[in-house]
Amino acid sequence: MQSPTHQVTNQVKPLTDNNLYNDDAILTAGVQRLQAGWHAAELARYGAELGREEIWALADAANRHAPELQCFDSLGNRIDAVEFHPAWHALLGMLRRENLHALPWSAPRPGSHVARAAGYFLHAQVEAGSLCPTTMTFASIPVLQKEPALFAALQAKLYACEHDGRDLPLGQKTSMLIGMGMTEKQGGSDVRSNTTLAIPLPGGGGRGADYLLTGHKWFFSAPMCDAHMVLARTELGLSCFFVPRWRPDGNKNTVFIQRLKDKLGNRSNASSEVEFEDAFGIMVGDEGRGIATIIEMANHTRLDCVIGSAGLMRQALVQALHHARHRSAFGAPLAEQALMQNVLTDLALESEAATLLMLQLASAFEAPNDPLQRAWKRIVTPAAKFWICKRALEFSGECMEIWGGNGYVETGPMARFYREAPVNSIWEGSGNVMCLDVLRAIGREPEGFTLLLEHLHSVTSGHASIGVMLSSLKNLLSTPPDQQERNARRLVQTLILTVQAALMAQHAPPTIADAFIDSRCDAAAGRVYGTLSSEINADVQKQIRKRVMP
Repeated sequence: MQSPTHQVTNQVKPLTDNNLYNDDAILTAGVQRLQAGWHAAELARYGAELGREEIWALADAANRHAPELQCFDSLGNRIDAVEFHPAWHALLGMLRRENLHALPWSAPRPGSHVARAAGYFLHAQVEAGSLCPTTMTFASIPVLQKEPALFAALQAKLYACEHDGRDLPLGQKTSMLIGMGMTEKQGGSDVRSNTTLAIPLPGGGGRGADYLLTGHKWFFSAPMCDAHMVLARTELGLSCFFVPRWRPDGNKNTVFIQRLKDKLGNRSNASSEVEFEDAFGIMVGDEGRGIATIIEMANHTRLDCVIGSAGLMRQALVQALHHARHRSAFGAPLAEQALMQNVLTDLALESEAATLLMLQLASAFEAPNDPLQRAWKRIVTPAAKFWICKRALEFSGECMEIWGGNGYVETGPMARFYREAPVNSIWEGSGNVMCLDVLRAIGREPEGFTLLLEHLHSVTSGHASIGVMLSSLKNLLSTPPDQQERNARRLVQTLILTVQAALMAQHAPPTIADAFIDSRCDAAAGRVYGTLSSEINADVQKQIRKRVMP
């Protein structure tokens, strides 16, 4: 039906029924290069599924219908249940079916971390909230594997490739999800200020023993998970605990949900505040070594922050490019106008470098005993989390602006992308925390950092501008510690741009690599996108954009 006043023209139809994997030349090449080609057919199938209109409708519904807390049942019994829209469970079912919660642990083989990262990257382009419990479950598995008795009881349910959203004791469920509860009101990222206490039950304490926890958590992620990894204080200091939703005797654990967080984005996922009143928990890891235990999990969760932000950037760019190709203004399609071409090309370079970086980091997790790969994992991962997650904010805003007013309203995906962008920069350590962690990692592993610098120099020896960045990096690290801390963001920015430049030099066509390197080393280029030099000719710019979407 049409109004008699006008016809609708020059509006861009939604991009659907495309294959998110097959259309991504950078991702498909990286999967093959980094030993994950055995998973390509599954990724192509999943990429086609995620591109379907009905899957985008699930993502929209899951975010429009936020989780609701039900503290009591109709009879007045305390149940502390969180109700989700069916779309949420459908999305979790997809993630579970693809084994994105456990692939490298349940089916280890060369390239398994890369295969899992590629699938996670694809899902992140459509719906991000469902990734949160997936990530936490994934990150908990290598920690729980070190607790033989506990892991033996959990392994089948952790590895199961089906989603079981029922709120039941673990013995009655087919699969499980694990969340995290680290931060408290008074501390945030400073978990050393935590006050939650853990008292051992009769029979002794220590690793593997049962405890009762009393205290609170200010952010308790995904409260309907079947268990949470929690930090609490014992006589020897902060320790890590496995706190199930249901006690071994079949009663609900005394973890009381106070309220759900009213968040800016990530609205499909529930985050909560909780109180522990003698809540049952099992110590994981050595007593007093809770932070060290959690750091192992954080390495994986931070990688997922990088992958998720890179995926969001990729899809925001695809949507912007699709819009620019089909929307006309001032007598010509947007994509044919010189200034818009500059913006789109610059965004495409940024997205390609982010994709290469997340794949390389995932590959580094394949070889934990290799000194160079350990440096990538321990030093570059927090640096990448700082940089990619921050760039996602500006990036998604630029892509939304390309859509104009249509991007600012909730009838399309751009507003959701923009609201989603900040979470990865905040969760698992803010920007300052990441930069200080990079400095600590360099100080603890100087030999690994030296190997990393030597590697970067060897693969970029033909690029004088990268040599300048490497020299700048060394100069920043030669300053006194107080100056290093003050300049930590500059140092980490220089490091990650050098790393991205090296990856582009290795894996992108020379003209495209040169465009990235020259623009990121150009002091005249501002922080806004679309300031590429006119020396990058129109043919090269077109080639860069076509790599995003054929």
